[in-house]
Amino acid sequence: MMRKARIPDTMKVAVLNSYSGVDALSIEQRPIPTPGKNEVLVKVAFAPINPSDLATLVGYYGLKNPTPIVPGGEGSGEVVAAGPGVMAGYFLGKKVSCSGWGIGGGVWSEYVVKSVKGGVLSLNKSLSLEQGAMSLINPLTASAFIDISKKGGHKAILLTAAASSLGQMVNRLGRSEGIQIINVVRRDAQVDLLKAQGADIVLNSTEAGFDQQLHDACHQANSRIAFDAVAGQLTNQLLKAMPTDSKVIVFSALSRQAIQASPDLLIFENKKIDSFWLGPWISKQNIGKMMLLWKRAQKQIPNHLKSDIRKIYPLQDVKEAIRDYTSQMTGGKILLRM
Repeated sequence: MMRKARIPDTMKVAVLNSYSGVDALSIEQRPIPTPGKNEVLVKVAFAPINPSDLATLVGYYGLKNPTPIVPGGEGSGEVVAAGPGVMAGYFLGKKVSCSGWGIGGGVWSEYVVKSVKGGVLSLNKSLSLEQGAMSLINPLTASAFIDISKKGGHKAILLTAAASSLGQMVNRLGRSEGIQIINVVRRDAQVDLLKAQGADIVLNSTEAGFDQQLHDACHQANSRIAFDAVAGQLTNQLLKAMPTDSKVIVFSALSRQAIQASPDLLIFENKKIDSFWLGPWISKQNIGKMMLLWKRAQKQIPNHLKSDIRKIYPLQDVKEAIRDYTSQMTGGKILLRM
């Protein structure tokens, strides 16, 4: 194994002991793992807290391994050791973004082992490790939504939870591609936030008259595709508001409720419900297209795909960081510093 930096024997790790929320987290000392063939050891710098991480804490996410687990869906760092294999050697000394899926598990940890086959991606030299930590999940999801919309010939898309970091990215990217976004939010402050950023159509789902406003906006813009982060009864409201032959793609369940849909909309108006999960979507793309998307996303992170940072917490304050993020999820990202 090639060594670049002096690596200590143990590391701090955030551990989730049961799927019962933030109180089930603890900080432990663990031995530093050794990378095997085609694997690298990453000294993690930063990791964001994403909605998918909150879902993981309560066992509401697709990857539900037996506890204890290390959470953390993405992060950034530097490759400090490489196992055997040409690709592993190539990454040595490089700044990388790493995913919390697959080998090595979550990245809320001072060091993590990752496979060079999809577990790590090189970061542009010009990108900060802070922005690099948030360069995977939201930027690639926003890129995927625009890609799916363009492929389907859609000139307008409907988006819920639109004031989130992801929602703001979809807006900026959509505008740069000439796609009209119909934004759905829950609070007046979120309406103001998006309008200040240049969004034309922002609707508050808690206001009287929302259903009619949504219907009018969808029909005027001929929006036949929606990306829904909320699920529950909102999915049915979106289906109802859109013209015939429309589709709602559910990619999260912030309401924590089952999707509702009136059968008559599905049967007589040919409306459909589909789903999106980034990991499987990436694995279905060919490697050339993925590398192109990644390269383009990297270039756009300083502008269209930038994440605002509200606060940075040290890893040992992970519980406080999660409570802070949960209390205000639209005012910029919370990062953990390893």
